[in-house]
Amino acid sequence: MESLQRPVILILGAGAVGLSLAGRLAAVATVYAACRPVHADAIRERGLVMEGIWGNGTVGGIIPVTGPDEVTVGVDFVIVTAKGTATRTISREYAGAIRGRPTASLQNGIGNEDIIAEYTDTVIGGTVTTNFSIPGPGHVRVLSESAPMRLGLWSGGDGENLRQLIGIVRSAGIAVEAEPDIRAGKWAKALLNIAVNPICALLRAPVGVAADEEIRGIVDGLVRETFAVAGAEGVRLPWATADDYLAYLFRVQVPDFAAVYPSMYHDLRLGRRTEIDLLNGYVATLGERHGIATPHNQCIAGLVRYAEAHPDGR
Repeated sequence: MESLQRPVILILGAGAVGLSLAGRLAAVATVYAACRPVHADAIRERGLVMEGIWGNGTVGGIIPVTGPDEVTVGVDFVIVTAKGTATRTISREYAGAIRGRPTASLQNGIGNEDIIAEYTDTVIGGTVTTNFSIPGPGHVRVLSESAPMRLGLWSGGDGENLRQLIGIVRSAGIAVEAEPDIRAGKWAKALLNIAVNPICALLRAPVGVAADEEIRGIVDGLVRETFAVAGAEGVRLPWATADDYLAYLFRVQVPDFAAVYPSMYHDLRLGRRTEIDLLNGYVATLGERHGIATPHNQCIAGLVRYAEAHPDGR
């Protein structure tokens, strides 16, 4: 692609992650950011305000869009950062821009890439463990970065698109590494979310609640079922057994995030759809497909869906 000397990148569902990414990539690429009108208006008026470890200042040159007709040139890469509940909607809306273009997912949960693959041949999976937030319209804050971004080929392509995208991201000053087994990487990142997020959301409690004696058995069941389903899917997780991961979960992850309220807690509190069907619901669905019983995941997913549909508790 000749245009890769100054590549054109379209970021779909640009919230905290996508706008922060746009702020960095704008130095090395022409960036279209599909975002909500409140952010688009602010960015058009005075640029994107960034603060934190990815830099402080106002970034110009980002092209905010609120619909596919506003993308006026051919796109080299698409990066989807939308909430998982919006993956199909935004992929359908921007199908014309996505079709035939290598498209990367930097989203939570498992299953987004499979949806995107219905719209384009080359799909790149990704994980990002950086703390992004939006203090206001067209204003992002990057507080911490616990690991490099990881990108890996999910389907299609010969690896050249992946190498090009990693090169672009790296040239923007973002720490990024190739992930040879992106499916394992996505499942590994989802494990914490599967184990504790819905419990925290339902109990309106931070992550530390998972260590409570009354709760540990539920977490244990969720994790063991997830390992069984992952094994049936041929996914090789970084931990050899569920016991190994549970030890890591309670020794490292729960203490590290003890005071944190996960995004699913905020989704339920604000009456928004959660990503339960890309987490516990996804595990339960695959369990049925493989003939594996997943009663803990089915129960938790059902409770969260009920809470979504009845925000007043009735």
